[in-house]
Amino acid sequence: MGLESDLEHLLSAWPGVAQQLKAARHILLLTDYDGTLTPIVERPELANLPENTRRLLQALARQRRLTLGVISGRALSDLKNKVNISDIIYAGNHGLEIEGPGVRFINPLAQEIRPIIRILYRLLSQALYRIRGTIVEDKGLTLSVHYRLVERDKTKEVKEIVERSVGGAQAMGIVKTTPGKEVYEVRPDVNWDKGKAVKLLMKKYGKGGRMSGLLPLYLGDDLTDEDGFAAIQKYGGISVFVGEAKQNTAAGYYLKSPAEVVQFLGMLLEAQKRSQ
Repeated sequence: MGLESDLEHLLSAWPGVAQQLKAARHILLLTDYDGTLTPIVERPELANLPENTRRLLQALARQRRLTLGVISGRALSDLKNKVNISDIIYAGNHGLEIEGPGVRFINPLAQEIRPIIRILYRLLSQALYRIRGTIVEDKGLTLSVHYRLVERDKTKEVKEIVERSVGGAQAMGIVKTTPGKEVYEVRPDVNWDKGKAVKLLMKKYGKGGRMSGLLPLYLGDDLTDEDGFAAIQKYGGISVFVGEAKQNTAAGYYLKSPAEVVQFLGMLLEAQKRSQ
């Protein structure tokens, strides 16, 4: 999945983490959505943010020493609709499009490739139509092929169809395909990922330097979050893998589930209130 690290359970390591958070001038809190703020569900449109989690995020967003952002593989418009909190950072399509206080970004090369993504969406939709349970999701700048609902003996066929359908564009260096949790992500083959998005936000809110006093904190659960973890580590920040403890991740800490994420966010909120 990524670089190896000795993972610590974040809730158990809280006293030391709390000191690091307290010493920071400002905190940049970035969190993935699916599998981090919400459990993974059978269909992407069903992954709704629990209301208590939304209230917790709203309270964090109001803290003077904290800037909140949600970074996801979802399309920007979909992500904003799901989270529905004003005046925070939204980074959609793995950071290819970003909106937030004082920042608005869309990767220009990805924008150019958008018509090809649309063609691939139609091609994959037609090719996978006969395999029950497949969901081809058009996210504008990228697309996703979900196969969580596909019968186990058909998943290999899904993989072969995806590879065959995007093979030409992939061979030409136009798109790339990456696996996730029972999903294939088809993205523009541009030098951009969640790690690059983290760097952009650090430059915007902390002038990019380790000495700026801006402490980044990143929570994520999937392969695409590894670039974000690696970037956070370079800034001396706090990176958190959500799932059972693994040794092949660039994250320094882990939380077992979205329920533990909510518990941690509540602890972070109380700590921020005390430091006001």
